[in-house]
Amino acid sequence: MSPELSVVLGAVAAVLLVAVVAVRVSVRLGFPSLLFYLGIGVVLGEAGIGVEFENAALTESLGLAALVLILTEGGLTTRWTQVKASLWPGIVLSTVAVGVSVVVTGAALHWLLGLDMRLALLWGAVLAPTDAAAVFSVLRNVSVSRRLVGALELESGMNDAPAYIAVVLLASGGTLTWDVPFMMLYELLAGALLGFGLGWLGAEALRRAALPATGLYPLATVSVSVLAYSGGSALHASGLLAAYVSALVLGNSRLPHRADTRSFAEGLGMLSQIGLFVLLGLFMSPDRLLEAVVPGLVAGAVVTLLARPLSVAVSLTPFRMRWRDQLFLSWAGLRGAVPIVLAMIPITEGLPGARDLVDAVFVLVIVLTLVQGSTLQLLARLLGLGHGARSHEVDVDAAPLDEMGAVLLQVRIPSGSKMHGVYLTELRLPKGATVSLLVREGVGHTPSPTTRLQEQDQLLVVATEQVRAETEHRIRAVDRAGRLARWRGETGREE
Repeated sequence: MSPELSVVLGAVAAVLLVAVVAVRVSVRLGFPSLLFYLGIGVVLGEAGIGVEFENAALTESLGLAALVLILTEGGLTTRWTQVKASLWPGIVLSTVAVGVSVVVTGAALHWLLGLDMRLALLWGAVLAPTDAAAVFSVLRNVSVSRRLVGALELESGMNDAPAYIAVVLLASGGTLTWDVPFMMLYELLAGALLGFGLGWLGAEALRRAALPATGLYPLATVSVSVLAYSGGSALHASGLLAAYVSALVLGNSRLPHRADTRSFAEGLGMLSQIGLFVLLGLFMSPDRLLEAVVPGLVAGAVVTLLARPLSVAVSLTPFRMRWRDQLFLSWAGLRGAVPIVLAMIPITEGLPGARDLVDAVFVLVIVLTLVQGSTLQLLARLLGLGHGARSHEVDVDAAPLDEMGAVLLQVRIPSGSKMHGVYLTELRLPKGATVSLLVREGVGHTPSPTTRLQEQDQLLVVATEQVRAETEHRIRAVDRAGRLARWRGETGREE
């Protein structure tokens, strides 16, 4: 191995270890760890160690690749049961709200900063999307209702697509004709349909496949979503939306080793975030940021205090959402890597003033992350929204036993589960399914019919393939509604 390669591998490993430690620190402080990653990139850059990196085209390409993996992780780890009630608010936030935000931000910056109207609208398109990485990392630690979290997760997963299309159109310099809205609608619909189709086909194939190693299932699952992005781009549809929708379908299908797949996706998404933010920090020049402070703060104020609240109000008022919920959703519109990646597109197109946009967005992301990310939990308490904390559903992972025509279901009972205190006989699993092992506080037990379940217990359930779905539904039903789940009409189904 050459000395240069050893140095590079050592540096990458050191950066990853520092970034992993930064995650723990960021959780305690309550804002995304992206600031630490950006800081690592700046330290490595020309103002620190002295690594020079100014390749905007490569930054854009790697940024989009990382964004695909981040959206894939978001889709795979999003539970449909927790977001389905927010489907239409999430769709409207990711489409109508983006359009309103672009127009309002563009008009305001045209007046305040004296930008050309097309360039001002480009600024608005770059700043319109919320960041999936920031939202997924912060919101899942904030105790608010499922409806609010679901709307924000769906919005952050889907609004990158229309914003990306708008940025490409505005940065290309072409004439904006009357058919542009219809073209955008086609790209979004085609991307969503392609993602759904590939996600469904991938789930069916993986359920029937007998792969020789457990680790191949997560790899195959992620590959389907990446293929959806590639296919969407090839068909002139929205590849970003296709990747997210396919991952959402896959993550909520009865896949083998589903828990392992989600864990793998989380690790891959975290690795993508680290690489992306370090790369963006490396691209930045601290000397240029001083000149971008004023336009960055002005743009941040416009987006946060005017465009975002107005776009949320226009989008969600028809759903009769309370003003407190709208205020929280407005403040929770976190910006992160996505605006910076989108700002690279005008540079690669050679648009005048594009570098100023990148610098201003960089300043804006740092300031808004510090202000918004660290105050979300406090705002939720002040608005009286903290009482709706999401409960964690029971985690059921499946491993196929192909030769026996059976599956092993590994069940983890979370805190707050209605399974706590239920006797094993009261689970009433279907014929062909049985609990073969119970692990409590690290000690394994062979359960009896009078064994009483507790929070944090782990169960190993053996079931034939024919009753697998019924077994999972029964376990989820008892988790949600207790021993009287059937009387209360709880079926445990995820659709």
